Amino acid sequence: MSSQHKNTKHKMSNIVKLHYIKFTFRLVLFLSALCLYLYNRICKTGMPFGGLEDNHLLLSLIWLCFFIEMLFRFFPSKLESIGCQKHLSKNFEKTDVRELPRHREAAWRTFWAAISWIVPNAVFSVLYLAGVFDTGLMVLLALCYSVCDVICILFFCPFQTWILKNKCCVSCRIYNWDYVMMFTPFIFIKNVYTWSLLCVALILLLHWEFVARRHPERFCEETNGRLSCRNCKEVLCHHKKQLRFVWKKGTFNLRGNTMLKKEE
Repeated sequence: MSSQHKNTKHKMSNIVKLHYIKFTFRLVLFLSALCLYLYNRICKTGMPFGGLEDNHLLLSLIWLCFFIEMLFRFFPSKLESIGCQKHLSKNFEKTDVRELPRHREAAWRTFWAAISWIVPNAVFSVLYLAGVFDTGLMVLLALCYSVCDVICILFFCPFQTWILKNKCCVSCRIYNWDYVMMFTPFIFIKNVYTWSLLCVALILLLHWEFVARRHPERFCEETNGRLSCRNCKEVLCHHKKQLRFVWKKGTFNLRGNTMLKKEE
């Protein structure tokens, strides 16, 4: 591969831009809720978010945003990544490969990804039931998860790097687990908003897993041509690589300046 090709800069795709909008919205929502929670805990008002948790208009707007996001996952959409739509028949392009490579290994990696999520959340659940965590903290945990979800897509994903070993989000086996993961803390919050979001997330997960078992060929790059790099229009991997290059360059320059100052 030529150096010119390596240094090629890819234009940010519309899907990446939409993910940045999601990231901004979720981050603002989380930080606002965190500030409200800390203020009300310090002032001992007895309300986790100063009464805003009873504002149905605000809750309906937030609920609607997440509900619409999930709704897009059930149908082919240009606003969503092929990674979360590969289970749909419309996004399957048959290849010459008939047998699924590394199928058993992929199944085990998926299993360990589930365990890595269940264990810490089981601990949080015990802390909530023991009275150490309150309802406000569980809401903050869900909002924190929502921010981490987009961080995994745009910047760094521990599941991809350490467990699943998939090349990118497009080939991610657990892409549509994200909303169930996000809303896991809502199990303990008896509210029409929280439980309805969790129910839709569970339906999305069950649909995803049902198709994965019935049509595993749709989830593998070797058997589904739509998942190949030549058909990718998202360039999320290039975006991550560019960010990693900028980070490494900035870290190298910082270390270089520090060493120069020491020598002086």
